[in-house]
Amino acid sequence: MSSGTPTRRPPVGQVELVAIAILAVLLGGRWIVPLLDHPSLATWSTIFVAIVVQSTPFLVMGVLLSAVITALLSEKVLRKVVPRNPALGVPVAGVAGIGLPGCECAAVPIAGSLIRRGVAPAVALTFLLAAPAINPAVIVSTAVAFPGEPMFVLARFVASLLTAVAVGWWVLARAGRLPMLDRGGTLDPDASKRDRFVQTVRHDFLHASGFLVLGAILAASINTFVPREVVDTVAGQAVLGVLTLALFAFLVALCSESDAFVAASFTAFSPTAKLAFLVVGPAMDVKLASMEAGRFGTAFARQFVPVVLVTAVVSASLVGWWLL
Repeated sequence: MSSGTPTRRPPVGQVELVAIAILAVLLGGRWIVPLLDHPSLATWSTIFVAIVVQSTPFLVMGVLLSAVITALLSEKVLRKVVPRNPALGVPVAGVAGIGLPGCECAAVPIAGSLIRRGVAPAVALTFLLAAPAINPAVIVSTAVAFPGEPMFVLARFVASLLTAVAVGWWVLARAGRLPMLDRGGTLDPDASKRDRFVQTVRHDFLHASGFLVLGAILAASINTFVPREVVDTVAGQAVLGVLTLALFAFLVALCSESDAFVAASFTAFSPTAKLAFLVVGPAMDVKLASMEAGRFGTAFARQFVPVVLVTAVVSASLVGWWLL
């Protein structure tokens, strides 16, 4: 250091503030809401805490795996694993999503880490979309929620994989015209593997958790204050039913490993509408949109989010017409 004076670290820094905020989110609702004594606030708090508690373990898993990729996986290894041709790498990444049993929150930091390690954005984003939707945990939960309906399970797998690959090829076609920032932070190239691991975990968790909380706030608000009667009135209409459940999936931000049980409860809706709910949710919801905007930039999210939503709805509709 040129000045010779050591930089003093503030007694309460970003790490401490985030830790305090997370503890308040997880524990505070239990005492605060009864004091307010309002049913809507109690419902909002329950949904909000449930989303955060349900998503945080998968976010931590994704951050840890992202850090492992950053610290240990070299570009040389990636070049051997990922096809050299990105057009071929997109469907390979889609199928590789089977190997990550986790929620969609885990895929965002992993995709960012893959991009930092030199993987083509189209390939990494395909993996981001496929992993939460076609992994074994999701397949099993769908089969349990829809017993005796193997074609429905197959339809979800096919429509989700089709969505991921189609969006990946769209990103590839956009080439350099898709604005994407790398907000993964910069690491000291001379740092040890341990230091790179710790730096990545610290940065990715602090950055992603804030946007996870923001998305949970939006989802809980919509779940609480949008009347369910508005949804039920369009259940009997084919096109409106599909669009309604697709919009509902985007807004309620359920975990992909539990959303099948919610979809099964929509008895008034058609099978294709239920399929749209299950394809749209893991691909894009308000929580994911918030996290992706924070990770890759708002300009990227403004283009990426609508394309994913439209592609998911079209894929679900076509596959539902074909298989269901």
